[in-house]
Amino acid sequence: MKPNYLIRVAPLACMVMLNTAMGAEEHFEAKVYASSGEASLNYRIHLPGKMDNSKSYPLVLFFHGAGERGSDNLKQLVHGAKDILGYLKENDEPAIIVAPQCPAGEKWVNTPWGADSHIMPDKPSASMRLVVELLREVRKTYPVDASRIYVTGLSMGGYATWDIIQRMPETFAAAMPVCGGGDTALAETIRNIPIWVFHGGADTVVKAQRSRDMVAALERVGGKVRYTEYEGVGHNSWDRAYRDDEALSWLFGQTRSGQSGKAETN
Repeated sequence: MKPNYLIRVAPLACMVMLNTAMGAEEHFEAKVYASSGEASLNYRIHLPGKMDNSKSYPLVLFFHGAGERGSDNLKQLVHGAKDILGYLKENDEPAIIVAPQCPAGEKWVNTPWGADSHIMPDKPSASMRLVVELLREVRKTYPVDASRIYVTGLSMGGYATWDIIQRMPETFAAAMPVCGGGDTALAETIRNIPIWVFHGGADTVVKAQRSRDMVAALERVGGKVRYTEYEGVGHNSWDRAYRDDEALSWLFGQTRSGQSGKAETN
């Protein structure tokens, strides 16, 4: 007979995950984005307290990992998003955070996570298409600073980070992909975006080589890239990455040249 603890680990992990998310829940409003079609996407949004519509605010688009998929509109706050929020509060930095939730069984990017490489699909996944629409809607609705739109994500969300900047290179002021991978052939398209890449050197879920290859491709085309690899760390490199004040300070310090003030509203 198998030991009982093998049966009990998963429910306990889920309980800890939900408790962690609920600690951040009060700071993120639960919303649903309804597409012009029948599709919809759950998301959470954090807005600065006493937001002044005469000002503009930086926006962070956060992509969660595979374990936070579902329909509860809560689990996407477990990792990363809560750390970014903590940094903003600690440094009295007002910003907007948007954290969509990928439905169960879907992917931000339709590619195997364990592959050595991938070619970016011609069309975004259904979930990514909705995120792009959501981002457009948020920029119309709130006073977003068009020169300070950032994107970051972990694991499946790391893939999403690479994917969206390669599809929309003119949108983002900076990106922070954590343990993900992109299409090395498209490095030239994102060479002007400041990118800080993170990965665990002992990751067996998403190979560290995926990040190394993207960094090398960007260096070959003169990209603005930094790389941190945590020696001996497995797949969970996100706890260290999102609790690195230097990294988050770097992220919020980036500004896209040629754009400033509120985003377009039409």
